[in-house]
Amino acid sequence: MSEGRSSTPVPDTGYDGRRRWRALSVGLIAAFMTLLDVSIVNVAVPSIDRALHATPSDLQWVLSGYALTFGLVLVPAGRFGDARGRRTAFVVGVGLFTLTSALAGLARSPEWLVVARLVQGAAAGVVNPQVSGMIQELFRGADRGRAFGLLGATIGISTAVGPLLGGLLIQLGGAEHGWRWVFFVNIPVGIVAMLLGWRLMPARPTNPAGRGRLDPLGVLLLGAGVTVILLPLVQREQWRGPGKWLLIPAGLLLLAGFALWEHRYARRAQPLFDLRLFTVRSYTLGALIGLIYFAGFTAIFFIFTLYLQMGLGYSALVAGLAITPFALGSALASALGGRVVTRYGRPLVAIGLLAVVAGLIATDLVLAGGPHDNVPLRTALPLLVAGLGSGLVIAPNQTLTLSEVPVPMAGSGAGMLQTGQRIGSAAGIAAVGALFFSTIADDRGDWSTAFRHSLLLAAGIIVLALGAAVADIVLGHRRSAGRS
Repeated sequence: MSEGRSSTPVPDTGYDGRRRWRALSVGLIAAFMTLLDVSIVNVAVPSIDRALHATPSDLQWVLSGYALTFGLVLVPAGRFGDARGRRTAFVVGVGLFTLTSALAGLARSPEWLVVARLVQGAAAGVVNPQVSGMIQELFRGADRGRAFGLLGATIGISTAVGPLLGGLLIQLGGAEHGWRWVFFVNIPVGIVAMLLGWRLMPARPTNPAGRGRLDPLGVLLLGAGVTVILLPLVQREQWRGPGKWLLIPAGLLLLAGFALWEHRYARRAQPLFDLRLFTVRSYTLGALIGLIYFAGFTAIFFIFTLYLQMGLGYSALVAGLAITPFALGSALASALGGRVVTRYGRPLVAIGLLAVVAGLIATDLVLAGGPHDNVPLRTALPLLVAGLGSGLVIAPNQTLTLSEVPVPMAGSGAGMLQTGQRIGSAAGIAAVGALFFSTIADDRGDWSTAFRHSLLLAAGIIVLALGAAVADIVLGHRRSAGRS
């Protein structure tokens, strides 16, 4: 049953309708700011290279180090918010993110910038699970779907609009110092988010029983496992040879050790992550859909920006504008998807995945065999279709995945979901990027062919996510039939 936007408090929270939505607004602003920094820096790389004389390895760490530390702290930060209160974690995370944004903008050397980006990514990882956990805590029924719809729109728009905003800031700030404004723009937003967050975010813990030790060995095992898996993915261009891929099975072994430890630790105390969540079909398959979808979804913007700027010579601003149709479609469909997800369930996600695949295939077709001029205009309509589909995937899938997660586990459950998305993003960029660059090398600089082949690989990855969505639908029907 929907609670609407009335003044009726959500049970056990003391938040009336208006205050809930205000708190959500603050959380979405902070989430947008932190997620934007995943993609906004891509278009600033040439300017950073010229200003700081960075090596390719330095630039790779500026881009990928953020994603690495982001994914590293999501689950511990979510668990901390559950146990100690979301307000403290949120305000500290936003404050650290704001400070490191200033330090990144003031960087005088590549090493300075890399360190600032690593800490900035960790701060982003502290903030984001508090937003998802807050939605679980403060919203019920259809209102929760609407709230997750807004969060999904924020995720989709921030990822897609990053290159556009980055291009605008670089153009306004100038070739020499414009890249610094990519970081400085976070400062006023962060200060406002801190002040409003302290006033509006829930202060009391949702899981007071977990206020004791925060499972330090679990934190260590999970952190080591995620790091060892992500390192060869983010360093794929710098670490030559196949030996680096041996780190992935080593990371999986560490994660298996984490699972065994959590099972044992749960017998005597609150674990970092309650493995019983993986016995919930909606959570397990939803997390799998998120991991696979982000592997295909994030890679699209990576290769499209490279194709337009390096292959066709478009400016950073035009490259950003070319992705805008996807962002607009995602925003529109996310708002709709959040409103109707409780009515249609996982089939809505499957429809969205089909639309994304159709849009990507149509993008490939409009570029096939034709001239390579007016690419941003020619791809606008198919990318709009793909964006509309994406809006029906991210927010509804997040709503359905977390729908059966108990509120005391909301932060850690959301953190694990987002950790999978970060791993998926890194893996997808590694796989699609490897095909992109190898095709350019094999075809003597044919950027169009490289982009089209890589785009089809991204579409194929998303088809795998569609398979997981269909599996959830079929299992749900069987379960319903068994009850009748």
